[in-house]
Amino acid sequence: MIISKIETIRVGQFPDLIFVQIHTDTGVIGLGETWYGASTVEAAIHDHFGPLLIGREPAEIERHWQTMFRLSDHAGYGGAELRAISAIDVALWDIKGQVLQMPIFEIIGGGTRHRIKVYNTLGVYGNITDGYDVWTKPVEVAQRLLDQGITGMKMSPTDFIARESDGQVLYQDDLDWALRPLREIRDKLGMEIEVANDAHAKWNLPSALRIVREMEPLRPMWHEELISPLNEDAHVRLQDATTTPIAAAERLMTRYQHRRFIESPAARISMPDLTWTGGISEVKKIAILASAHQMPIAPHDCVGPVNMFACAHIAMATPNVMIMEYNRAMHLGWYRDFIEPDFEIKDGYLMAPTEPGLGTHLKSSVMERSDVTVRTSNERAEGWLMSSKRYTYPPPELQEEFINSNDRRKAGADSVYYD
Repeated sequence: MIISKIETIRVGQFPDLIFVQIHTDTGVIGLGETWYGASTVEAAIHDHFGPLLIGREPAEIERHWQTMFRLSDHAGYGGAELRAISAIDVALWDIKGQVLQMPIFEIIGGGTRHRIKVYNTLGVYGNITDGYDVWTKPVEVAQRLLDQGITGMKMSPTDFIARESDGQVLYQDDLDWALRPLREIRDKLGMEIEVANDAHAKWNLPSALRIVREMEPLRPMWHEELISPLNEDAHVRLQDATTTPIAAAERLMTRYQHRRFIESPAARISMPDLTWTGGISEVKKIAILASAHQMPIAPHDCVGPVNMFACAHIAMATPNVMIMEYNRAMHLGWYRDFIEPDFEIKDGYLMAPTEPGLGTHLKSSVMERSDVTVRTSNERAEGWLMSSKRYTYPPPELQEEFINSNDRRKAGADSVYYD
């Protein structure tokens, strides 16, 4: 089996969403996804990674991951390149699971559980307006989730008040206003529902310190990205100021950046985003690293439907996953327009996928949409990093002379990492 074609699919309705389909010569199709800067991700796939993968074995997932990462790393691996790698990685795991007729989680370690507790990130889409309603009827929103068995939610109470000063100045009356919904929930429902605080890295450190101290009596589930994770020492000071765990962070890329926050006292929960940090392969490694430090992970997931399936497989196969993010507004609002079958939320739990591979696929109607853009790579090409014509190499005739000078060099040339 070889990779015969790689497609990227974008739709005008969600310009930051991009699906990736990897086709094989046997007809098996793997599905992946990422979010943000879709056109640059598309370019990374078709200008760099796609032509390298055509004609190769899809089962060699780690080999492909390492090669794509090395190709990116010489110029800095974050951004569009890593998002592209993430989507491709998920699609390759989907193919492997379909070929083996097993769900992905059974391949990457087997089930440690068959369901995982979810919390709802409050959103707005169509007639689902939890993200607005929490400001005017917070107890009703919380009770509605509790009635569905969902005992946790995430909101961003301080995002709006950060706008005036770009998070540089925090006024006490503004903070009192922003925390009213959470205080009302605690007054009426006590600790029946957990509430996580996400600030999208909008605050400076002094303001963040005031926020965590003010929120301490409200006992949030965690604080997420009150400040940017660019400065690990600042995070240490923030975590030292509160008994509430700091979760870090979807902005961290690969195990190499997550490692600093796992090994230091900068955070108590690891929160990788599978579609940004390297896909299933890399999140599994981040989780193992976190487990060595007795740290739980809570995968970040506020993107598209494919990521929910991919995270479900990580959650089922990984003992230190503590909870799974779920966006009810997006799920019920538009996810089902793109995939089938749907994932299952039951009594506040995300259930384990049961179908082989990822467990879902794109609906055929997606390719028939008037706002769809499809780009395809189906021809093999040599990447600069692997090229024998790199300017840092000797002239081709000297390369040939060197390789043929003894048996060890000949054997090595026949088994190069990625020819």
